[in-house]
Order: sequence, then structure tokens, then C-alpha cells
Amino acid sequence: MVKWLKIFENQYLGFWILGLVLFAIQEIPYMVMPLFRLETNPIMNMRESSALLDTCEKILGSLCVALMTFVVHKNAVLFSVNGKTETVFFLLAAAVLLLNFFGWALYFTGHQSIFVMMFFIVLLPPLYYVFIGLWRKNIILTVAGSVFLIVHFTHVLGNLKMK
Repeated sequence: MVKWLKIFENQYLGFWILGLVLFAIQEIPYMVMPLFRLETNPIMNMRESSALLDTCEKILGSLCVALMTFVVHKNAVLFSVNGKTETVFFLLAAAVLLLNFFGWALYFTGHQSIFVMMFFIVLLPPLYYVFIGLWRKNIILTVAGSVFLIVHFTHVLGNLKMK
């Protein structure tokens, strides 16, 4: 954990290597997707409903990864689950990630309903960033993740309705 420059109050520009690791873990389903011979793949073959939402979604998603990796709390250490609040938000982030993987397992086995895609695959990744932000006391990530959640959900739902 490195802290370079104070941004405001207890937030610092720095580097948290586990931010990259947590991002990579969340991306595992995309990494293994080529190993599955999917008959249909609506997530990867959606028609675009809004160029503006698409751009906002990409910016916000990238911003979440950058904020998770490069914004650190003044008292942050490499890894900590000290206290009730940190423990709860860490466990919520882990639970959300496991539910996301469960959703991908459903998706890979042909269960590609709107509910499975929207809840497990679309809603949960931004929520994962929100809980990581809360766990790490990274308010900027928490806010960006919340906005990303709304934009991502709205955008993908619009894309899926265009079928």
C-alpha cells in the first residue's frame, strides 16, 4: 500500500495492488468464456441501444477500477477486516462476488433469462465495487460504483429489450 498525495480529508492518491487483484477476480468469467461453447451468448452479442449510455458505462466502469486501485484511505493497510463495519462490507463484497459467479455458472449452462442476466451478471459487479468502497472507506469509489450501477443496469436492460 502506497500513499502519494492527499486528495481530500482522509482520501489519498496512492496504489493498492489488491485493487487490481479484486478486479481480475471479478473478470474471471470473461476470461473462461471462450472455453465454453455457448449456443447463444446474449451478453456478448447485444445490439447497442444508446451510444451515450455505452460511453458513460465504459467511463464509469473504468473509473471504478482506477478508484479502487489508486485511491486509498489515510488509515488503510494492505488487507484488513478489523471491526464490525469492515467485516460486514468485506463479507458483502465476497457474497456479491460469489453470487455473480453463480449467475455466470447459470449463464454458461444455458440459463440465460433476463432475470439471470440482469440480477447476477449486470447488477452485482457494480454492487461489488460499492461494497469494496465501503469496506475500504473509499467514498469516491462508493459513489462512482453507485452511479455505475444505475447506468450499467439501465444500459444493458435497454440493449436486451432491443432484441
